[in-house]
Amino acid sequence: MTANLTVATRAAVSINELTKVYGSGDTAVTALDRVSVDFARGHFTAIMGPSGSGKSTLMHCAAGLDTASRGSIRLGDEELTRLRDSALTRLRRDRIGFIFQAFNLLPTLTAAENIRLPMELAGRRPDPAWHDQIVGVLGLADRLAHRPAQLSGGQQQRVACARALLARPEVIFADEPTGNLDSHSSAEVLGFLRRSVRDLGQTIVMVTHDPVAASYADRVVLLSDGRLAGELTEPTTDTVLDALRRLGA
Repeated sequence: MTANLTVATRAAVSINELTKVYGSGDTAVTALDRVSVDFARGHFTAIMGPSGSGKSTLMHCAAGLDTASRGSIRLGDEELTRLRDSALTRLRRDRIGFIFQAFNLLPTLTAAENIRLPMELAGRRPDPAWHDQIVGVLGLADRLAHRPAQLSGGQQQRVACARALLARPEVIFADEPTGNLDSHSSAEVLGFLRRSVRDLGQTIVMVTHDPVAASYADRVVLLSDGRLAGELTEPTTDTVLDALRRLGA
């Protein structure tokens, strides 16, 4: 582990002195305590830590899904903490992609319709060549006419990945994306996320509790009790496990 948590390359997301407090007075809980960290553009970063360490809170604040109590969050040149709700909604729609543990696919729509739905709701038309490239990389070309109930869990999550990528977001936030998948399907999805960074230039920030999942990342940021606790570069399953043991996870 190293003490330096600022990536030297261009940052897709920059967080400075981020504090998040829930409640007030005697019942106040500090979920994040003066966290400063950058997420590099074109890199795959995993966020890990013991239960209650603040990893999901960090991701939700960075993605504009939760508000900061204090501190700065920048997506490129945009300061999220200064945006009104309407501007923040547009930013999330146009510049950020999301992949969640629950696939969040509409059961009455085909895979193709689920992939296109967010862009259609925003009144935007996807780039056909980009759509075909994503579908090809994900191996979904022969599944586009299928509804979610006709797809395996891994295939459903790949549809969710395609949906997140279609708008070419500046960053994709993935919250336990393999939490509902078996080991084979998990490996498929994680392999695609890895390739999307390597081959498509995507930026991914993933919260996970799984050391195997974290080993697919370029870098692991570690949290403990709402504070930064170090990082790993070029992580392996064993180095992640060792780091988590030292944190008492």
